[in-house]
Amino acid sequence: MAATRQIVECVPNFSEGRDMTVIKQITDEIEATEGVKLLDVDPGEATNRTVVTFVGTPDAVVEAAFKAVRKAGEVIDMRRHHGAHPRIGATDVLPLVPVSGITLEECAELARGLAERIASELRIPCYCYEAAARRPERRNLAVCRRGEYEAIAERIADPDEQPDFGARPYDEDVARTGCTVVGARDFLIAVNFNLNTTSTRRANAIAFDVREKGRPARIGNPITGEKKRDADGNVVMIPGTLKGTKAIGWYIKEYGIAQVSMNITDINATPLHVAFDEVCRCAEARGLRVTGTEIVGLVPERTLVEAGRHFLRKQQRSTGIPKEDILSIAIKSLGLSDLRPFKPEEKVIEYLLEADKAAGVRLTDMTVKGFADETLRESPAPGGGSVSAYMGALGAALATMVANLSAHKPGWDARWEEFSRWADRGVELEAELLRLVDEDTEAFNRIMAAFAMPKNTDEDKRLRSEAIQRATLFAAQVPLETMRCSYGVFEICRAMVADGNPNSVSDAGVGALAARAAVMGAGLNVKINAASLKDKTAASGLVAEAERLMAEADKAEKEIMAMVENVIKG
Repeated sequence: MAATRQIVECVPNFSEGRDMTVIKQITDEIEATEGVKLLDVDPGEATNRTVVTFVGTPDAVVEAAFKAVRKAGEVIDMRRHHGAHPRIGATDVLPLVPVSGITLEECAELARGLAERIASELRIPCYCYEAAARRPERRNLAVCRRGEYEAIAERIADPDEQPDFGARPYDEDVARTGCTVVGARDFLIAVNFNLNTTSTRRANAIAFDVREKGRPARIGNPITGEKKRDADGNVVMIPGTLKGTKAIGWYIKEYGIAQVSMNITDINATPLHVAFDEVCRCAEARGLRVTGTEIVGLVPERTLVEAGRHFLRKQQRSTGIPKEDILSIAIKSLGLSDLRPFKPEEKVIEYLLEADKAAGVRLTDMTVKGFADETLRESPAPGGGSVSAYMGALGAALATMVANLSAHKPGWDARWEEFSRWADRGVELEAELLRLVDEDTEAFNRIMAAFAMPKNTDEDKRLRSEAIQRATLFAAQVPLETMRCSYGVFEICRAMVADGNPNSVSDAGVGALAARAAVMGAGLNVKINAASLKDKTAASGLVAEAERLMAEADKAEKEIMAMVENVIKG
């Protein structure tokens, strides 16, 4: 299966919130970096601080962050900075946040590398916090920022307080830029749960029920009684039910309702749908109802996909359906459109990035007629490889359809999970084969680009020949991957013919026929490209695997079609 695209979010806080010309110079550096998209710029006059949010590929985000820190160090003089918010430098905090395809640990490594580079090349001392911390106590941002900017001169000379990178005697450069705290943390979701009440007190009660910190234990009356304290005089807390959450209740005059306002700081410990269900449970216990959910800011796609799959499972429905349908279930189940229409293209980080890509029509974005018309034109691509991958995707889709029909068949309710697992597998294969539709055309384009390289000198000819061979090898490897994926469709088809809804057995049979055509067609593309390879050992290996898969596909299709005929005959 194809790896998920790696996306990282960066949320730097700069110590300037009043002069928009200064702020724009910093954000211009971010926007000028290829591979990132600036999502939000939020200046605060009282805090004299601006929170910036941008996303992109890991390397691009790190580069944009470095350039932004460099510019902030040039245009912000901390010797003249005053504001209500704690701060330690021109770029105060610089967290990297995993969005998709990358782990928190990998972001922590990126953060430490970024901090070292900032200290080395820009001579700005850096502390590392949260997941990137090099000392356990420095996971806490407040520890890194202890004493704020005014304490830097003293701390930088103390071996126990020195920055993780860039420790040196205090000088005018440090006085101007201050220090920067670089780290990695999980994605934070800011969310409000709408209640059918105007009571802030009751909203607060629900917030205290669920937030990790909980509420103070009291002696006697649980609301007005004296707070219970331990032997050291600390207030004893009754923990809430949701790990990694902070919450309060408030009344929103604009909407005329109270809300439970929550920050989910650990979405792995408490996914959005888990928080929703728990707030619903606690609200109901207090005679209230959650009418909907308001997401503040942006969310990763997986947050909504996980929620949609969760609610489908609660309904005992198959989760092997198109992603768009899963998102629709999530939006309806969470009540995300309660206050205003929820538009995924405006709230999901990955979709904002997709919308920012350069224009270009993919084959898989075309209509069925558009794809067929593009194929029949005299241009050589899309060709047999792309069509083979598409046939494989159709085979996977048909097999998945039978699984979904079986999962929802009256009287078969006890088997819904069995068929849902098959459907999930079918969705994975369909997605991979659709990717290979465009990948095959890309392989052909690489060959054409290699042939178009200059050949004026001996060196030109050598480089051109090497590029042609690399492109040709790739053009043979792509249809081989199509063969492997398409062969996987037979397993689902066989299971659906044997155990699925008998009324749809012919559809499973057509799926097997499509899978065979995909394997055979892609096999021809492996062979024709392998024939042009100079590395005959590699070529023979590719052809041998292709012929093996073709023979096994032919056998599998015959077996499945015989099973189909037997079911039809009864």
